[in-house]
Amino acid sequence: MPEVRTCSLAQMGTGQRGTVIEVAGGRGLAGRLDALGVRPGKRITKISSEIMRGPVIIQVDRTEIAVGFGMARHIVVRPD
Repeated sequence: MPEVRTCSLAQMGTGQRGTVIEVAGGRGLAGRLDALGVRPGKRITKISSEIMRGPVIIQVDRTEIAVGFGMARHIVVRPD
């Protein structure tokens, strides 16, 4: 069986798309991201990020949201 390649949202390149596999954090983090529409199975696009660990802007459905770099490190994505 082929290995599924995953990375964190923070590691994705600008403009790259992928599917959220899991939120590797506690219930509080998972709940906040779920309220923003970031949950397993959702397709996201990384719009931009700051060089020095600033916010990461992503598109979920037709909405752009900003998440902190620390949050982005906990979002596990399977890139397209």
